[in-house]
Amino acid sequence: MEDKAFPVSWDAFHRDARALAWRLSAVGGFSAIVAVTRGGLVPAGIVARELGIRVIDTIGVASYQEETQRGEVHLLKPLSETILARPSEEVLIVDDLVDTGATAKVVRAFLPKAHFATVYAKPQGRPLVDTFVTEVSQDTWIYFPWDTGLTFQAPIAKGSF
Repeated sequence: MEDKAFPVSWDAFHRDARALAWRLSAVGGFSAIVAVTRGGLVPAGIVARELGIRVIDTIGVASYQEETQRGEVHLLKPLSETILARPSEEVLIVDDLVDTGATAKVVRAFLPKAHFATVYAKPQGRPLVDTFVTEVSQDTWIYFPWDTGLTFQAPIAKGSF
């Protein structure tokens, strides 16, 4: 597990995903979205709504075992022919987070000219994405709202991060 915790509520995540859409609207030219599953599903839906994009595909890539242990990256679900037939510069790839960049490298290999966007970025992975909203330190573990429940959190002064 990482040293620092960064819990993100549904409201905060929605706000950050809309901020990502706002930044992407200035780039424009996207005709399709590829969501990196599973983390990219929620922000891809929000970005698709905000930008009026209706062609959405997924690519299934796994780089974690038991949710917190990083491992080898595996392609679980390839892209559809619908996406592969498009000029890749019209495709927007969306994920929740770029961490070390291992997943991003695999996805980029399929769509080298696509625009890669994440809501959050860590320093090691940041060079692999084109647009992101918030950078967090490499030693921070982001707790997404779909991974957590409501529980008491001890104050930072008591040793909780």
